Amino acid sequence: MKVAVVGAGSWGTTVAALASSNASTLLWARNPAVAEQVARGHQNSDYLPDITLPDALGATSSLVEACEGAEVVVMGVPSHGFRAVLADASSVISPDAAVLSLSKGLEQGTVLRMTEVIAEVLPDHPRELIGVLSGPNLASEVAFGQPTASVVALGDATRAEVLQTLFMTRTFRVYTNPDVVGCEIAGALKNVIAIAAGIAHGLGYGDNTKAALITRGLAELARLGMALGGDPLTFSGLAGMGDLERIQREKKI
Repeated sequence: MKVAVVGAGSWGTTVAALASSNASTLLWARNPAVAEQVARGHQNSDYLPDITLPDALGATSSLVEACEGAEVVVMGVPSHGFRAVLADASSVISPDAAVLSLSKGLEQGTVLRMTEVIAEVLPDHPRELIGVLSGPNLASEVAFGQPTASVVALGDATRAEVLQTLFMTRTFRVYTNPDVVGCEIAGALKNVIAIAAGIAHGLGYGDNTKAALITRGLAELARLGMALGGDPLTFSGLAGMGDLERIQREKKI
């Protein structure tokens, strides 16, 4: 199996390192110097200082080289540049490749989820092969091998299990979930609740206030997710409550 990870930021590089333990993996970096550093020096000092990357992980600054012939294409590009980069790669993405988004956001202007952007850029691609990898995943902790869990959301259950095996390591536990909409909405909009919790903390309110805000905020997100076709249970899992807990601890709120 060939895996392409598009985007050499901290999380893209980390996911590429995970996948390289189980499959031939090529990381795309826009900057040729970064690709060279990853491929030859096994480092990405800009985004993951002090982390030694696996010898098996390859890297390139050619988007075509990275994506051509890949059975899995992982998009680790921020939401504001996601569409343009995917469009540049679209001509060489295999019609039976699983295409996963790592981006927890909505597209500015269109307010589309990243899987909806993928469906627009690749209009003939099977919808059940478009999904997300989401959860409470701080890249540096995952890269250092700290025990972590995540969820692969994909409509095709068989391919989801393949991806589960692809990303699973001794310290990185992966679960599957068919609820792509719920996982994406949870990943993108939980930041709103985290910001609100930060505001409450800044105003001097204590843990009771923040607990009430977070709990009721998640209930509101679950209702929104249901209205968009998601499963409310998703919001109490890794992509919802788990990721919100991670971000509020990370921001010390």
